[in-house]
Amino acid sequence: MHNSTAETPHMAGTSNGTLCTPPPISKFSLGVLVLLAFLMVLLALVTILGNALVIVAFIMDRNLRHRSNYYFLNLAISDFAVGVFCMPLYIPYALMGKWHLGRGVCKLWLVMDYLLCTASVFSIVLISYDRFLSVTKAVSYRAQQGIMSNPVIKMVAIWVFAFLLYCPAILFWEYMAGHSKIAEDQCCVEFSQNWYFLLCASTLEFFVPLLSVTYFNVHIFHNIQRRQRHGSTQDCEPPRSGSLSWRFCLLPRPGASSPSSEAEDSVSSLTRPWRPAVMANCPSPTQTSPTGLQREFSVSVHSRTGSKLQQDKKIAKSLAIIVCVFAICWAPYTLLMIIRGACKGSCVHESLYEVTFWLLWINSSLNPFLYPLCHMRFRMAFMKILCPKKFAALRSRSTPAY
Repeated sequence: MHNSTAETPHMAGTSNGTLCTPPPISKFSLGVLVLLAFLMVLLALVTILGNALVIVAFIMDRNLRHRSNYYFLNLAISDFAVGVFCMPLYIPYALMGKWHLGRGVCKLWLVMDYLLCTASVFSIVLISYDRFLSVTKAVSYRAQQGIMSNPVIKMVAIWVFAFLLYCPAILFWEYMAGHSKIAEDQCCVEFSQNWYFLLCASTLEFFVPLLSVTYFNVHIFHNIQRRQRHGSTQDCEPPRSGSLSWRFCLLPRPGASSPSSEAEDSVSSLTRPWRPAVMANCPSPTQTSPTGLQREFSVSVHSRTGSKLQQDKKIAKSLAIIVCVFAICWAPYTLLMIIRGACKGSCVHESLYEVTFWLLWINSSLNPFLYPLCHMRFRMAFMKILCPKKFAALRSRSTPAY
């Protein structure tokens, strides 16, 4: 929805009857324009490099190719395209106050801007929903770790829905209206003053996603609090009556590290054949009594539960940050867009609207830091790419000598 941004700078009506006015940045002094140009280019570079790092890490490190991490890749691709395509084309327009690339490129830019920003928002919702499932439905979630069809379908659905939300209106609004109200040297959407359309579209693009992410976050916190009070074990099933079944309990193997702090690092033994010989602290029935085995099982369950609880707390904290940053970046623009549409662009100052527009793109530059950097595996992959010597030294120190 950043893209509405495109519409944003030119929303107010003008004396010639068009919907767009030049971006207010073009009215500043030369020194201010130079400073603003530097900041815009810097933001575009940060967006490009940050999201490119996520994509490269995903390609180079096979350890990142878990089902849930594909949602991070999907988000990084949409935000990377914002930095590569949307920002560079808008910067000259913002600085000069005129669009010199023609109506065809203008349409393409508007379509890409709205599509990419909307897909970014929906990806955030999908990531939050995935984290929600990993915490509240841990056993069934891990049982499906190797199934890639569902994530692919969800990611494709995101892009299809994002396209349908704005792009047909961008492409065909003027044909349905019978004429265009946009000046040749301006670039904005035809529906920038249609209050009803803006309200409906922004509800689907911002208000519903915000409520969804908040809902997931609240339920995760409630789930964690309930487990702390009752000592619930989400990912271990108790032994069946008359026998000791270790199949569904995630016990560490000899020499293995403790469970990861991320949900995606916890791969259920449901997806692997059961091999008792490699299970840690699993004595044979001839060596230990059933009572002793049950005691060992209880200890391992409590250990696993505590680790799962800690990783879920980290997930809850990261989602809380997601909700706050998403709301801060998107709420001002969405509210002002609806207000401006209702009052035909005459009740909100253009400079304020321009600031809220850039906040949307700032969200795309922050996403690489809000999501992947919250996960140890992504951090290690980034270190491997950016600081290979440091990564090799760290790995050699952590590798046990045999």
